[in-house]
Parts: sequence; structure tokens; C-alpha cells
Amino acid sequence: MRILGMAALLMAAPASAQGLNAEQADAIVKGCAAHARAKSQSHAIAVVDTGGQLVAAWRMDGNGFGSMEFSIEKARAVAAWGFPTSGMEEAVKGTPGFADAPFVVPVPGGIPVFSADGRTRLGGVGASGEAPADDAACAAAGIAAAGLQSERAR
Repeated sequence: MRILGMAALLMAAPASAQGLNAEQADAIVKGCAAHARAKSQSHAIAVVDTGGQLVAAWRMDGNGFGSMEFSIEKARAVAAWGFPTSGMEEAVKGTPGFADAPFVVPVPGGIPVFSADGRTRLGGVGASGEAPADDAACAAAGIAAAGLQSERAR
């Protein structure tokens, strides 16, 4: 009986228990795409929850083969580690073995997502298809457009 009660509690838990909900993820994708259009850019955009599960994705016109997969990998990397993929680039240089750790993507374009107050990590966003700095700017713009934070509150 106790197991049944726990199962019922787990099923009743809101979808946001794993991080981002679909509405937030949609707002991130749309914000990133609006940022990209304003700069005449095209990105593949992926949003994952804290478990690395894909919540939303959008491949803008003009992306080459592999861009979406790369954006998903960037998003999963930041969901796993909790810091931007630009930081992984530096960590690979200074931490022996880090390059071989799971979910390490040492290319800018992956940004973690935190709650509006910056206290709770919700997931990650990955963008690919343009220069790495532009991918990162797109991901950050999408997070901001959704009213969320890309850094933990200090």
C-alpha cells in the first residue's frame, strides 16, 4: 500500500519537477528565434529539462545537416553540468580528463536555464548553426525572453 501511495504522489507531481515546462521551453525557442531573425541568422534550438530530456526544439530554415543534433548535445551538456559550454572549453584546457567526461561539449552555444529568481536550475538551451558566440547569444536571448535567468543567483 505504501508503494501505491508513493506512486500516486509521483504521478501527481507537476511536470516542472524535472525543470522546464513546455510553456517555458516554447517561450525560450520563440525568443531565440526572434533574436536570430533580427540578426538575419538561423539556428537550430533545443531546450531540455534537468534530466536532459528534450522539451522543445526548432530548426530554423537554412541550417545544415547536424545542427539540430549539435544543439541538443549542447543543451544536454549544460543540463548535466550546470554551467555554459563556453566554460567547458576552458575546463577542458585546465582539467585533465574532463574532455573525456560524459556530456562535455567544449564549444559555446549551450546555456543553463535557471528560474526567474535564479535559485533553481531548470534545464539547458543549446543553439547551433552560426558562429559559437552567436549561438550562445541566441540561447541567452531566448532565456531572457522567457523571463528566466541564464546564471544562478549569487
